[in-house]
Amino acid sequence: MLSQEDNDLLTRVGPGTPMGNLLRRFWIPALLEEEIVEPDGAPVKLQLLGEDLVAFRNTSGKVGIVDAYCAHRRAPMCLGRNEENGLRCVYHGWKYDHGGNCVDLPAAGDKDAVKERIKITAYPTREHGGVVWAYMGPPEKMPELPNFEWTRLPKMQRTSTKRLQRCNWAQVVEGGIDSAHVSFLHRSKHGQPTVKAPGSAGKSTVQESTPDKYLMMDGKPVFDSQEVEHGLMISARRNANEGYYYWRVNQFIVPFYTIIPPHLSNQFTDSSRAAYYGHIYVPIDDENTWNWSFTASPHAEYSQEEWDFQGGKGGYWGPVDDNYHPLLSEANNYRLDLHKQRTESYTGIDGIPNQDAAVQEGMGPIVDRTKEHLVNSDRGVSQFRRVMLRLAKDLMVGKEPGAAGKGELFNVRSVTCVLPTTVPIWEGAKHLFQGAAAGTPPPQN
Repeated sequence: MLSQEDNDLLTRVGPGTPMGNLLRRFWIPALLEEEIVEPDGAPVKLQLLGEDLVAFRNTSGKVGIVDAYCAHRRAPMCLGRNEENGLRCVYHGWKYDHGGNCVDLPAAGDKDAVKERIKITAYPTREHGGVVWAYMGPPEKMPELPNFEWTRLPKMQRTSTKRLQRCNWAQVVEGGIDSAHVSFLHRSKHGQPTVKAPGSAGKSTVQESTPDKYLMMDGKPVFDSQEVEHGLMISARRNANEGYYYWRVNQFIVPFYTIIPPHLSNQFTDSSRAAYYGHIYVPIDDENTWNWSFTASPHAEYSQEEWDFQGGKGGYWGPVDDNYHPLLSEANNYRLDLHKQRTESYTGIDGIPNQDAAVQEGMGPIVDRTKEHLVNSDRGVSQFRRVMLRLAKDLMVGKEPGAAGKGELFNVRSVTCVLPTTVPIWEGAKHLFQGAAAGTPPPQN
């Protein structure tokens, strides 16, 4: 359990909070590129880390992310006219460029003198891997972009999408790094996780996957968590065939990324050539989170059907509406079907993402960690909290997070494999943890 003081420190992310200051030292996924396609198109409202913002793609194609309100009388910039490389407030015509600089005050008498001292908050942006990234920290501390493998792959070898989750970011992360729940929350009538996914990348048909049988053979995994420079590697070891262990190793990458172990391929005894996926848990405010999902197929293109399934609003991570709000939610009890719960699945809720959301949101907007009783299978969760609290407290005394400035640390994979019981996972699978992909490197500052 945590003290109330540490629980508050972990979960509060607004301007000036210790955790908010830490998260602002990293580049943050702000929008999917598909949300803001057209130059001079409609501005897009968004909220990140408790700040009200508006994004627009200007005439030249550059994305600006600025304060949601005009500096004059605080009129909403989401109603603004996006024109001639700037966003103009419709109230009195004040206009701002993508850097937040006031470039026109048509209703002001001494407008040239006034506009020189008018500026609204604006954050640097980069576009990479189908994502618009924003940096919200001190300009002098701006790092390079994280060098994730999936962001450097060609379009048909990666997907990204997102969905709203109505709870604090930290409890969503903790669900993402908890490997023990897979044997229960996602169990089906066959004793296997209820997963639908493409087969090997490149095939044309979306089909039922073949979940790893070892997940159900051994419901008492042995956990270990190794702190590394990029965050944590969290292993779950289960018994496999005699003389072998089945391993799943999650990656937690500071401050809010996870990479999930893939299922064992039918063609391979390890995950070295399998497509994989992960999540990014971006705080909207203290009580809401954008749960991003990305996939990577390093060795083959997805078919169009697979690509749509992994990234579309009605695909695996959905269904969501046009605003990326899930259609299954607390408002309709996640469409829980008691008959299915008794006869087909552990929960009676369709879809792994919806099953996860149901229990995470059901804890309340911010879970009261002072009332928890953690056990051995929560080792990764406990260490996540220790790492993030330590980094936030270090920053309070002037020690910067080292990983923020090292983009290459983000180029890692998760691992699923079967190894002899005599071979430690960190040795037997060390060649599988590093990502490798050709392609365009992240844009520099």
